[in-house]
Amino acid sequence: MEPLIVLVTVTGVSEVIARRRGHPDPEGVALRAGVCAMFLLTGTVHFIGKREELIAMVPGQLPWPGAVVTVTGVLELLGALGLLDRRLAPWAARGLGILLVAMFPANVHLALTGDDLPWWDHLVPRTLMQGAFLAAVAGIALPALRGRPRRPRRPRRRVADPDPGPLGPTIQ
Repeated sequence: MEPLIVLVTVTGVSEVIARRRGHPDPEGVALRAGVCAMFLLTGTVHFIGKREELIAMVPGQLPWPGAVVTVTGVLELLGALGLLDRRLAPWAARGLGILLVAMFPANVHLALTGDDLPWWDHLVPRTLMQGAFLAAVAGIALPALRGRPRRPRRPRRRVADPDPGPLGPTIQ
């Protein structure tokens, strides 16, 4: 639940700030800030605070659960930092989206096998939160897939024909 709270709060506050400062894309910069803050939080807890709980979430079919938690934590932190650069953000968001899908079985495993879980860790709420996180990273990644913003073209320089001919100069 904490990641969702961070995502919503940071996105909302960032949008207000971006609008007040006249940013040309307040929604985009706010979404990047919210997703970045969320993944900084979730990546950090892979090492501090909830490491043992996250290791217990790893399905038994996967070897070396501690290494899995370490690698996914590093990837989350790198993805979060990638969101800070406007040019890297679409790539970072795609990577984080893939990571969310890859880690979803661990969320299902926890929801189905965990004891005495809070309501938000049950399967349906947890799945809905994962959907919200995926929608957030898609909101960053998809606009870039639609096409790169075009650079303004320089107007072609018109040059007078050096040999005007019998009808006078022509513009090429």
